[in-house]
Amino acid sequence: MSTAIALSLALILDAIAGEPKWLWSRLPHPAVLMGRVIGWCDQKFNTQAPSRTTGILMIAALVFVAGCIGVLLSYLGSVVGILIAAILIAQRSLVDHVARVASGLRMSLPEGRRQVAMIVGRDTRDMDASAIARGAIESGAENLSDGVIAPAFWFLVAGLPGLLIYKIVNTADSMIGYLTPRHAAFGYGAAKLDDLLNLVPARLTALLIAFAGGVLRDWKAISQEAGQHRSPNAGWPEAAMARAINVALSGPRAYEGEMRDFPWVNGQANHTIGATQIDAACTMLWKAWGKALVLCVIIALF
Repeated sequence: MSTAIALSLALILDAIAGEPKWLWSRLPHPAVLMGRVIGWCDQKFNTQAPSRTTGILMIAALVFVAGCIGVLLSYLGSVVGILIAAILIAQRSLVDHVARVASGLRMSLPEGRRQVAMIVGRDTRDMDASAIARGAIESGAENLSDGVIAPAFWFLVAGLPGLLIYKIVNTADSMIGYLTPRHAAFGYGAAKLDDLLNLVPARLTALLIAFAGGVLRDWKAISQEAGQHRSPNAGWPEAAMARAINVALSGPRAYEGEMRDFPWVNGQANHTIGATQIDAACTMLWKAWGKALVLCVIIALF
């Protein structure tokens, strides 16, 4: 079975099954296991004098081990590969999490804040409805790249070794890839490698969203606004989503009690948004997923 066919089946399986609670309430999810390993490495090797070299050696070792595990699992056959890919591609759970923010916001402002706090890292205590919606939509767009298109891309390129290497690097970046006193040096290697591995998937995600939303004509503006983002990759799907559903994203927000003045994305569009626009973003996430699935099928055919 070709990798493209296996990926197509994995995408469909994930869309149908998502993250079954009956399974992951009994067994640790592979992403959770990866997080535990990275947490142990952080405690063990990020000592009183953390260095870039130590962090780079750590992420290199994790990449090697993940690649070897991927090679070994590949010998178990296509069915195992499809199941692992479906587990590590998170389209269904992503849309479910974003949709819960819309449901919470329809119930009350505090419930909307509670739901969005589960998927964003910014301060949520004083968010109004528009800020809640922006947070949910931005998280959905960025995680479509990180959690769906990027793992699918690396599975397509390099099979299970590529998928597991991407997931361990992306998990490490989410845990230690921050410019904090503890992790600025130690997490440097993980953050830079994650940036590298997401260069193509982030732009591919933006293309899929723009195509699904009928805004490919705005690609120049999307690329310009993506370049203003603090991340070399996250701005691409965010800028595409903003134009696909005609909302203004990003802008000022608070982290750890400090307001930061980020530039607006698609700033001329609607600033007053809510649950309806979150719903539109969820629909766009599925449309972009559908375009990705069609692309996989075309690759499988040719």
